[in-house]
Amino acid sequence: MTESNDYLVEVRNLRKYYPVGAGVFGTGSGAVRAVDDVSFSIRRGETFGLVGESGCGKSTTGRSILRLIEPTSGEVRFEGKDLLSLGVDELRRLRRDMQIIFQDPYSSLNPRMRVGQIIEEPLIIHKIGNREARKSRARELLRLVGLEPEHTRRYPHEFSGGQRQRIGIARALALNPKFIVCDEPVSALDVSVQAQIVNLLQDLQAQLGLTYLFVSHGLSVVEHISTRVGIMYLGKIVEVGSSREIFHNPLHPYTRALLSAIPIPDPTRRRERPQLTGDIATEIEPPSGCRFRTRCPLAEPRCAELEPQLVEVSPDHFVACMVVAPE
Repeated sequence: MTESNDYLVEVRNLRKYYPVGAGVFGTGSGAVRAVDDVSFSIRRGETFGLVGESGCGKSTTGRSILRLIEPTSGEVRFEGKDLLSLGVDELRRLRRDMQIIFQDPYSSLNPRMRVGQIIEEPLIIHKIGNREARKSRARELLRLVGLEPEHTRRYPHEFSGGQRQRIGIARALALNPKFIVCDEPVSALDVSVQAQIVNLLQDLQAQLGLTYLFVSHGLSVVEHISTRVGIMYLGKIVEVGSSREIFHNPLHPYTRALLSAIPIPDPTRRRERPQLTGDIATEIEPPSGCRFRTRCPLAEPRCAELEPQLVEVSPDHFVACMVVAPE
């Protein structure tokens, strides 16, 4: 994938390994390869959806980009700056431009703090404004996300899940960021509330010019909100393309299997589902070559010998499969 000034975030060969003990008595060594050689770029003003099964490494990827988790190796560039080489002070200054919305709206808000204090906290940490200016900013942000300014005096337990997530969004917006990692922001919410939060995120993006990395396993939500989509399997990206290409012209066998699980709201229609065999491999000892080959209906002997790389099969549509897209 070529670099461009249009890209706000560029991720190259990102890896995050967690060392683990092996054996009955914890002897030996190994590593969980949560994120293994992941590369993609996010254009300014777009929403890049990162999709995959639970445990595939998508949330770890998002948090590693922000250095909430320290990557093992790789390169992350934000507006051309290498985030992994920055010191503590430089990174703190840059954090104003990069924020995160967490998955669980219940555990991500401090129950001992009032809503106003929660939203003002980033402003206090970065020493922005005086006390009155911060209180005014908190009221303004609550209004922006669809809550009432007087809610600053309440505690998180006085709100529903959807309202709490709106508070989390307000906190993420406090410093006027350019880039927000949305770490499964609607997965803990009711379906009707999910739609409201997704619409709010889209409205804020249009109004404030935000760029999102939207991490989710909710395929319908990702199709609705994303400009481009990356599909992850066992720590690797296997397909990248526009939302339309991924959902209407999937090429990788895993992408096809994943999308076949989307329910059709018509009891008279049935979706063809690829027959997957074998067990899901682990990130500790992934299979040689293609990681999906142990379940893939198209697997060939060469799939065990070489690890497939992302190949551009059409403009801005990349696939890592030697059968579908031979190099």
